[in-house]
Amino acid sequence: MSEFIQNSAYFGLTLTFITFGIGNLAKKKFRNPLANPNIISIALIIIFLVSFDIDYDTYNKSAQYLSFLLTPATICLAIPLYEQLELLKKNFAAIMIGIFSGVIASGVSILLLAIAFNLDQALYITLLPKSVTTAIGIAVSEELGGYPALTVVSIMIAGLLGNVFSEVACNLFRIKEPIARGVGIGTASHAMGTAKAMEIGEVEGAMSGLSIAVAGVMTVAVASIFAQFMF
Repeated sequence: MSEFIQNSAYFGLTLTFITFGIGNLAKKKFRNPLANPNIISIALIIIFLVSFDIDYDTYNKSAQYLSFLLTPATICLAIPLYEQLELLKKNFAAIMIGIFSGVIASGVSILLLAIAFNLDQALYITLLPKSVTTAIGIAVSEELGGYPALTVVSIMIAGLLGNVFSEVACNLFRIKEPIARGVGIGTASHAMGTAKAMEIGEVEGAMSGLSIAVAGVMTVAVASIFAQFMF
């Protein structure tokens, strides 16, 4: 079995598709935020790899082809934004202020948590870009002296939490305005959160897609400023 897997060019892709399909079925059946296809797929892949003693590199050798779809998928986020262009123009100032407020809130919360848990400067910097896309987060972490590998983990966790709990959080705090929902989700949990926002509604998805790009640019500048805080 192990030898067959190592020689298979489609093992990683097949495993990913099957586990994500199982996750989708679970989501439709249980209709619970915790029955999330992403979480279920990750858990099942880990269990499978550990059970059959398959190392990550073997899995990633064929699964990495999925990453080629990230660029066109990201570009496609511009389509719902274009469809909501008039809405963006009417609320441009409020949207930009909302995204900036989210970026600042993220930086302040990381600073306070770093102080509370007595993290060193490198770990603090590592967590600063947790709410942006992986490419931007890694670049910021490397430039400022953090640990890029841990930054990727924090970004994944932020995305998963946003994907699972963003709608619950909006309902809990009675955030009903679609623009506010989209801006909040995209700013806090990048592409994975945006996937959820697009499920919620067209406006939410469009605003969340916009927030990913704008928050990424703002985070590069803001993280550089927050990184100067020593404690």
